[in-house]
Amino acid sequence: MTLPSVAQIETMDRAALAAAWDYLFGSPVPRGLSQAFLRRFLAFEVQARCGGGLSKGFLTDLERRVSGAARPSALSPQAGGRLLREWNGVTHVVEVREDGYTWNGTRYPSLSAVARAITGARWSGPRFFGTKGGC
Repeated sequence: MTLPSVAQIETMDRAALAAAWDYLFGSPVPRGLSQAFLRRFLAFEVQARCGGGLSKGFLTDLERRVSGAARPSALSPQAGGRLLREWNGVTHVVEVREDGYTWNGTRYPSLSAVARAITGARWSGPRFFGTKGGC
């Protein structure tokens, strides 16, 4: 067997998916996996192998998580900096100040307040703007 293409994986029956799994991983398919999941998993693996494998950053992060190492700490925006976030096709620019944040000419005490003003929903500001470490 050769490495199947993603297009081939989409048309395989369960027996062919199991054979592809065995070829790629050298072990039988784990019990209980649906055909849809097998297709997605195999397609991901084929794409990763064709693209040279998983990225170094992804592997480093995976190793860190498996070992139980602490997550990276949250980034601290520095006064004078800017945060950019696209939301619903609009790029929002937030200025970081010593006493809070400014967005659209209005001062806000926290990033969460800015995120709430932009989205109309209660968001974690650090998560919305990508300054929160980890996932």
